[in-house]
Amino acid sequence: MGKTLFDSPSFANHEGVHAFHDEKTGLKAIVAVHSTARGPAVGGTRMWNYATAAEALEDVLRLSKGMSYKNAVADLEMGGGKSVIIGDSRTQKSPELFRAFGRALNGLGGHYYAAEDVGTSVEDIAEARKVTEYVLGLKDGPEASGDPSPVTAEGVFRSNLVVARRLFNQNDMTGLTVALQGVGHVGAYLAEMLHKAGAKLIITDVNQANLEAVAAKTGAEIVAPDAIYDVAADIYAPCALGATLNLQTLDRLKVKAVCGAANNQLATADIGDELFRRGVLYAPDYVVNGGGIINVASEMNARQSGGAYDASWVEGKLSRLMETFEEILERSVVENKPTHLIADAIAEARIKAAADQKAELLKAA
Repeated sequence: MGKTLFDSPSFANHEGVHAFHDEKTGLKAIVAVHSTARGPAVGGTRMWNYATAAEALEDVLRLSKGMSYKNAVADLEMGGGKSVIIGDSRTQKSPELFRAFGRALNGLGGHYYAAEDVGTSVEDIAEARKVTEYVLGLKDGPEASGDPSPVTAEGVFRSNLVVARRLFNQNDMTGLTVALQGVGHVGAYLAEMLHKAGAKLIITDVNQANLEAVAAKTGAEIVAPDAIYDVAADIYAPCALGATLNLQTLDRLKVKAVCGAANNQLATADIGDELFRRGVLYAPDYVVNGGGIINVASEMNARQSGGAYDASWVEGKLSRLMETFEEILERSVVENKPTHLIADAIAEARIKAAADQKAELLKAA
């Protein structure tokens, strides 16, 4: 018998994996629910033209687990999940497709709430909202949190400032060069923040229009997508798709730190070990890019309480997350252990504590 889904290392004890197909609209979607120990699973919806369904499944599993860890480290009362829609977001989107996606979410009965991600927008999520309550990141109404990208970028920017203080003993980015890979929703906001703080930027993206727009605002140098790994820089900021830290790119990097917004930056966990061995500070992706999901969590809170989006609550959570990031960096030094292992341990302990408490409540009921 061949290997099954349950044999994949990426399965990682997921609570559920669901496939949805709607022939009329062409919807092909996979929703992965990793954990609901801390609350309903919440995570973005990625639309990507995957080469195979197997590739889409692998991506959604890795992303879903990452959301569980991200939400736990940000100390949110939410579990982790993710959804992917197989298709070209530039040519295959339609209002009907996202309404079909919304109807699919109804079938999960609130175990998973979707938001926007790579290839989708708040407008797409608003279309799904017409048929389901299980979406977040809306742009209208008192509870609406809107586009989470600026808050994600803010968290990554603050993390870069933490790195600058620890490695370069300075409180801004003056004189530092950042190699920024990807200037889409989050990367473009991050580029402007880094530029205003004094950084020199070297940028790349597959979207030429985005590159030119960001370069015009920031004076950034543009390089070809594959060349970003070879530039001389202080910090590498991956802000596109994941797994760009791998055996093929590791020897090409000439940086002292990695601090970016992309999910699942490490192709495998041992890449994180190797970065640590080489003395490169790795800012765990799901820690530093947690601002967006904090923003979405405020919308969830408002919906549950009947209140409104609370920017001060978001700021408080984001500030606490930066304290956690500093704790991770300090423990890495004291314990002589890679940062990704420290972050994983914090997340896993919080998820386990919630699961144990949930089990005790069920036992007592």
